[in-house]
Amino acid sequence: MWTRSRAGGRLGAVGFALALALAGTTAGAEAAAAAPAERPPRPVWTDCPADPSGAPVDPALRCTTVRVPLDYGAPHGRTIEIAVSRLATAKPGLRRGVLVHNGGGPGVASLHLPSAMAAGYPREVLDRYDLVGFDPRGVGHSTPVTCGRTPAEVPWQKVFPFPAPDGSIAPNVRFARDLARDCLTAGGDLVRHLTTADTARDLDRIRAALGEPRISYRAASYGTYLGAVYAQLFPGRTDRFVLDGNVDPNTTWQNRLASWDGGGELRFADFAAWAAARDADLHFGATPAAVRANYLALAAELDRAPVDHPAAGPVDGNLWRTLYRLDSYHTALFPEIADWWSYLAADGAGPVPYWWLAKGDTPGVPADNDVAALVAVLCNDSPADRDPARYQRAVTASRARNPLLAGMGANIWPCAFWPAPAEPAVRVTDRGPAGILLLQTTRDPATPYAGALGMRAALGQRARMVTVEGGNHGAYDPATPSCAVRAADRFLATGALPAHDLSCRPDPAPDAAHPS
Repeated sequence: MWTRSRAGGRLGAVGFALALALAGTTAGAEAAAAAPAERPPRPVWTDCPADPSGAPVDPALRCTTVRVPLDYGAPHGRTIEIAVSRLATAKPGLRRGVLVHNGGGPGVASLHLPSAMAAGYPREVLDRYDLVGFDPRGVGHSTPVTCGRTPAEVPWQKVFPFPAPDGSIAPNVRFARDLARDCLTAGGDLVRHLTTADTARDLDRIRAALGEPRISYRAASYGTYLGAVYAQLFPGRTDRFVLDGNVDPNTTWQNRLASWDGGGELRFADFAAWAAARDADLHFGATPAAVRANYLALAAELDRAPVDHPAAGPVDGNLWRTLYRLDSYHTALFPEIADWWSYLAADGAGPVPYWWLAKGDTPGVPADNDVAALVAVLCNDSPADRDPARYQRAVTASRARNPLLAGMGANIWPCAFWPAPAEPAVRVTDRGPAGILLLQTTRDPATPYAGALGMRAALGQRARMVTVEGGNHGAYDPATPSCAVRAADRFLATGALPAHDLSCRPDPAPDAAHPS
């Protein structure tokens, strides 16, 4: 669910991306969702602030802020700001409404996402919608949350809790306990009010501020859960929803995170086949089995003797596992895995792997904001087991079954040391109109296929699902055309859902379809 941007954001969303909670919706939650908001002031559109990824700001993108309650249980109390963006259609005469985007996470800034998404949509979609983005509550240019830490104090391989080389989780327990303490202290009143349900309520306030009776929505990864919760709380305000790389909406975060270990094993087969086919150049192994054995051997060697990188610092086995995992999200990133592997196997000799770019400072955004928002949503959405001994047993079992990620998915997070959620999670059901298209690949390492089946079952006849044979994190990829891309574009442009669930393989590459 969490990915990095090619421009170097710590946990930023790749276009192919960037997993949820207890059963049951309380009467209070339903009442808070259904209560009409006061008529919001008309938005005042201005230039957009800096993109945290470091990318240039699209001058056509316009931004505003919408004020929402910090606590929907006290709607007339303190308010916070939500940063919202809009890329207007060039064909207002054909305009249907707004198409809202979320980049996943949780914790991923999505204010500048419309500009990136516009490059992938066909003209018939762009003509019909203003593309809208927003930084979710607590994130980016919305009122931001912090745990009061520097980037060096929230390294990837500890935020994602890879065990010690011997399988011990004692260091993870200490890190999780201390991070929970810091987030709860530095996050103030805001940190306990970052939930998926409240973000969905914010999204409806955005809808009202834009003057729209309904919204269309497209998101990937964690954004599929946010979209499903919105569709549950506000079924009459949904138009056309495309959810890509889906999670089971009616389980807990702890269960979703644990699914990463098995998902990583399935996905590695794709990389191993890719590398074996290039063995003459890469020398990682002539067969997929050899590639796998050599990957594990390199990780073990880095556990013993890290390699120093000029920007990343010491790359140990767990940072290597982290780098591999993030780049496994899309086949287009396999060459980056190969660059890192070659660099690390040669003890740092040769070219520096080219994508490592340090995240720059963004004015007004805490340096640890992405991690703080991630932790807050995970821990506020659903409770977690509090017994470190049970996590240790789960990690030991998962390492034996799924050695590639060393049991990381089954490990402990700060949620083991967090207060209980303030409200039960929204249970997603089939209540509401049909108008949701689910897209999924079969070997997605971040949101595995089993989670998509859970989403499909929960939504029932509200949805159709299009499955693509492959391992990318997300099936909507114009660079890899398939039945999923065509179905999504057709649905957004015309409203036509497939008559039944579909599955396919990606289209043949042009050189395969038309050999020279």
